Amino acid sequence: MEHIVPVLILFLLIGVGMLYTVRHFRRKSGCCGSQDYRAKAKKLPTVICEKFFEIEGMHCEHCKSRVEEAVNDLEGVACRVFLDRGEAKVSYAKPVEDETIRFRVERLGYRVITIRDESKTASKSRR
Repeated sequence: MEHIVPVLILFLLIGVGMLYTVRHFRRKSGCCGSQDYRAKAKKLPTVICEKFFEIEGMHCEHCKSRVEEAVNDLEGVACRVFLDRGEAKVSYAKPVEDETIRFRVERLGYRVITIRDESKTASKSRR
């Protein structure tokens, strides 16, 4: 009789764990939340500079939306994330410190690996 209580508690914990596991895999969501939400695209009147931030840790559309929303929240910048390349293209209408954008991204739990500067004049001269 004294062994029944711990066994029942063990079965209860296993059952609850299985229930949450089944629910997790039945959801149509990414690694960290629902894929239904999309960050609102932001257009800038003029673009003075573009930079590419290589970001580690983004895995799904929800990750993409979180990063875009965090960066787009800043005045004077617009962000578009490319999951397949693991990077974010940030367009600038006015000067904003790289560390400000890095802080926004890393506060979400991702890691900025490199920052590449792609100015408008440099990209036009390559064409």
